[in-house]
Amino acid sequence: MIIKVCGIKHQANLDMISGASIDMIGLNFYPPSPRYIRTHISTSKPTISTVGIFVNETLENIKSISSVYNLDYVQLHGSEDIATCKSVSHFAKVIKVFRLKTDFNWDQVEQFIPYTSYFLFDTHTALYGGSGKKFDWSLLNKYTHATPFLLSGGIMPDDAAEILEIQHPRFSGIDINSGFELEAGVKDINKIKSFTKEIRNGSKLPDR
Repeated sequence: MIIKVCGIKHQANLDMISGASIDMIGLNFYPPSPRYIRTHISTSKPTISTVGIFVNETLENIKSISSVYNLDYVQLHGSEDIATCKSVSHFAKVIKVFRLKTDFNWDQVEQFIPYTSYFLFDTHTALYGGSGKKFDWSLLNKYTHATPFLLSGGIMPDDAAEILEIQHPRFSGIDINSGFELEAGVKDINKIKSFTKEIRNGSKLPDR
């Protein structure tokens, strides 16, 4: 089970989180976000991948920031087209985000498959992530492609048992954010450690 902690702003907080059993950290490069990162931070643990979150950013800026922060993944969280996704895939692995609602058109996912390592399914709101709102997780049953996906959107510390009940064959991990915060961009390390322990103890998904 991949566990990604998103929206970290401060090095000291990142250092504490890196001591938990996590696989990815997310750095937010979307300026309107309260979790927008303004100083250079990084993890020293080679087992933790660094993901940069971008929303409708120019390709030049994505490439430049990816180089400066040595990003392992670029998360495209806006309405980026297939050409952007393809271009980004030449210098970083891609996580393409889709924000789900009841009438979501699943056909739009297919064109991104050749250039995407993971899809991330989030809640459809006016915000680009960090809303603290869940979508109807039963919508995941409509996803039928082979690309693995991460679940996001309003995950809370008491959701571990329900997450472990998800049986979708392409469900590969979770993205946690606002439900584990002391304030925007500052994570509660105790909540994260307790949650990750519960997930690790109950997870039946193979390592990836």
